[in-house]
Amino acid sequence: MNYGYVKVAAAVPRVKVAGCRFNVEQIKKEIITAHRKGVQIMVFPELCITGYTCGDLFAQQLLLEEAETGLMQILNDTCRLDIIAILGMPVACNGVLLNVAVVIQKGKVLGVVPKTYLPNYKEFYEKRWFTSAAEISDKSVRLCGQMLPMGQNLLFETADVTFGIEICEDLWAPIPPGSTLALQGAELIFNLSADTEAIGKHAYLRSLISQQSARCISGYVFSSCGFGESTTDVVFAGNGLIYENGNLLASGKRFSFEEQMVVSEIDVDYLRAERRVNTTFAACRARCVSEPAVRISAEKVNGKALDLTRTYNPHPFVPQGIALDERCEEVFSIQVSGLARRLVHTNAKSAVVGISGGLDSTLALLVCVKTFDKLGWPRQGIIGVTMPGFGTTNRTYINALNLMKSLGVTIREVSIKEACIRHFKDIGHDIDVHDVVYENAQARERTQILMDIANQTWGMVIGTGDLSELALGWATYNGDHMSMYGVNAGIPKTLVKHLVKWVAEHDMDDASRVTLLDIVDTPISPELIPADENGNISQVTEDLVGPYELHDFFLYYFMRCGFPPAKIFFLAARTFKGVYDEETIRKWLQTFYRRFFNQQFKRSCLPDGPKVGSVSLSPRSDWRMPSDAEGEIWGEATTHSNYPAAQATACLPPMSRTE
Repeated sequence: MNYGYVKVAAAVPRVKVAGCRFNVEQIKKEIITAHRKGVQIMVFPELCITGYTCGDLFAQQLLLEEAETGLMQILNDTCRLDIIAILGMPVACNGVLLNVAVVIQKGKVLGVVPKTYLPNYKEFYEKRWFTSAAEISDKSVRLCGQMLPMGQNLLFETADVTFGIEICEDLWAPIPPGSTLALQGAELIFNLSADTEAIGKHAYLRSLISQQSARCISGYVFSSCGFGESTTDVVFAGNGLIYENGNLLASGKRFSFEEQMVVSEIDVDYLRAERRVNTTFAACRARCVSEPAVRISAEKVNGKALDLTRTYNPHPFVPQGIALDERCEEVFSIQVSGLARRLVHTNAKSAVVGISGGLDSTLALLVCVKTFDKLGWPRQGIIGVTMPGFGTTNRTYINALNLMKSLGVTIREVSIKEACIRHFKDIGHDIDVHDVVYENAQARERTQILMDIANQTWGMVIGTGDLSELALGWATYNGDHMSMYGVNAGIPKTLVKHLVKWVAEHDMDDASRVTLLDIVDTPISPELIPADENGNISQVTEDLVGPYELHDFFLYYFMRCGFPPAKIFFLAARTFKGVYDEETIRKWLQTFYRRFFNQQFKRSCLPDGPKVGSVSLSPRSDWRMPSDAEGEIWGEATTHSNYPAAQATACLPPMSRTE
């Protein structure tokens, strides 16, 4: 399986101006190299067969004949290679000269795409030699002894992907030809370019390609001229760039004196999923496409077994480096703004938060503190309630108290033990049976306390549950599942830890910082089962439902990208290689799907809460799913033929308090 990936390449060969024979040999060498690497489609720079800077030599008949002879030689010598190549050359057509891209496969020319926008300003004066595609009516051209389809609106279709072509300046136009091609089905755009260098221009170029690929929800493969072009007045750095929906996948080394090839895999399945959910894309197609594209069928490129060169962040919700600080600041600001608006609108006199000493309640408390500070309200209006129960450990209890003290909020302590014992007697439950009744009764008792204190103080109960818990249904229905505003509802567990740490390191007093960093290092637990003989946490969440880093990885690619289970498993096995074996990943992936579908009823009645990222499970936002939807096909798809369904089910954890 190729899992929807198309391996592409941007080749930047060495070139000699007007040295067609040398250039042809370089092109053939690059095609052979790409074929060995399993590349399916590759693109070369603009006018690569002759060189871009030939100037008035383009008017010489001999140069045009040499270019055509060179193309025939490339066709002949690569006819057995299973690859599509896109080359640049000048072609004469009915008395005019065109700057074209020629698409070849297995010794045949599939089509010819002339350049539409010819730059004729500053250092460029292409109209001296070439005619624009917009100024000719010809739909075919004679090349290599054949009449071939020609036009600016050609779409090339293989079994795996549909692609279109732009040439250099086409990209810089207000409405690039690639935009129209994308609206008609092109999932990849290839650009043959002769981009010159100037101070600051490279950054602008990358921004331009990024924006174009994002706007078109497409892949974009860019190759521009490099070493060997004339430097009489300008310099060519040789850019190879591959983008996917705004994101840079791979880039070459600028100003290299040697040939280079930039290779990556573009995820066409992902692009199709993005387009399906983007109704603006479909609406734009209906309004902006006037002339239908000409579709040319290419043979299926039978690439080698998928050797994925691109990498995936094991924590897709958590960026790296300075971007993480920026992400944390932005997310925290969204939480604070959302809560502030809700408190002001409801005329709330207090914010009531259950403080357990764990990550989620800590983050909710920090959001409340920052919100009250920005509103100019005294922190005493924040009522932190610690509710020790049968599983509360000294570490979390002391951290909860210390944090509330150092932050200056109002502290209330209400033990739930006696109330739960009384409740167990009322309903006839054995207190020594630590089952789902034992656990959920504690969670619901805590929620009742918070709600009643909010009524006492004309306040709002601030929810603490996060996005990952919502995905897994790791919450007690009408217990910690319920609040009056859930500030963490859009934040995955893998990001919660970084947010708490970020707040600790920004504008926090020393006492609060010490406590916060210890909370970050505390195992994640609902603490509903009594501690062990040493007073340590005995109920570790990730032992029961699986590692949150895996579940957040599954959640992102299931929700954000719409990937099927087999592809998510493939990516997870590759990304977490050496961390988790395949059997472990498959086990927790099946757990993810089972819990996700079984627990939708909890998400269907979520309290309000701010959306902070590209994934939300609110029934009023990104995710509208019936509570009784069948997840059988997703569960089955996580089971490989050599991993029987019975065995997969047997290794799943038993039903927990949250089910």
